[in-house]
Amino acid sequence: MATSETIRFRVEGMTCGGCAAAVTKVVQRQDPGAEVAIDLATGMVDVRSAADAATLAAAITKAGYPAARA
Repeated sequence: MATSETIRFRVEGMTCGGCAAAVTKVVQRQDPGAEVAIDLATGMVDVRSAADAATLAAAITKAGYPAARA
């Protein structure tokens, strides 16, 4: 993996703490050292990770939360 960078995603369908926990878990499966900050009100997710943005977006989307780089 490359060096860590902060990537912002717009994620649809997150409505509660359980959703936020699920998204965090998905990201950390791709990069166990990833730092995840979620704003449920705006649907924005900031990820500090060395993982590829497209890989993370695909994993989040596959988990049921459509994600796109913001």
